Amino acid sequence: MAKETTTGKVLGLKALSKSSVWDVQENDIFRMLESGDKDGEVKDNLRHYADIIRSAFTIEEIKDDKTIKEKYTKLGYKVGTIRLGEDSKVVWAIKKRPIVRVTDLTYENIRHITAAKLIEVLDRNFGGGWDSLSQSIQDIIESGFDISTTTLPKDRLHKKGGMYDKKVADGFDVLEIEKGTWVEAIFAKLKPETIKPKLKFDDAKDGDDDDEDGDLPIDDYNSPDEDDDMEIDDPNDDEINENNYRTTFAIEDDPDEDAESLSDFIADE
Repeated sequence: MAKETTTGKVLGLKALSKSSVWDVQENDIFRMLESGDKDGEVKDNLRHYADIIRSAFTIEEIKDDKTIKEKYTKLGYKVGTIRLGEDSKVVWAIKKRPIVRVTDLTYENIRHITAAKLIEVLDRNFGGGWDSLSQSIQDIIESGFDISTTTLPKDRLHKKGGMYDKKVADGFDVLEIEKGTWVEAIFAKLKPETIKPKLKFDDAKDGDDDDEDGDLPIDDYNSPDEDDDMEIDDPNDDEINENNYRTTFAIEDDPDEDAESLSDFIADE
């Protein structure tokens, strides 16, 4: 009853990580816990698995009461019974953590959203452009996506055969942010997954003198792309100034922040 991810790999509770947990949904979690019910190793390490699940889901241990269950169901939770032993059971209400703000993005979940979803999150959270994001958020985003930006007058952004057309043709999603008479375009495309090279040590008789240092191939993945060059405009064009450049963004309260209390059974991080 293990979950098969989009990569085609069957995922069970023991293989669950703080990254792969973003590939599964609430019902999958209950199926994994049910399938591990008779596994002694799973029972002994349930706190560990609960911590992994909590990195992507809100978990509440609730009373086995019909009214309470219905309340959580209406809030979007999936409710199920978890067996802890022969005669011990608890009721869990589980809900996937939404990714709606830039502060919801992490190194663990960034590769589990689409470029369209990223654009939606960026559009919802700020109006000042790419540089208004903190460096830490930029680093998280760029760990999973190719990002490039350009700022041009409105009438030049969609110039035929320009950077905009090239990026869109290459599969990039784009967010346009108006700044007075100018527009900043942020282009985003999910990076392909790469396999990190591993050193292989063979017997000396099979080795080659040139390989003794164990040098790894040079990774030029992040080398500048000629399409990413900033276009330079005529200085006589309209200038961005303090009156038309917006650098603020609003962050709303997370409705799930009050839903973090668990029973003593689940170890808090």
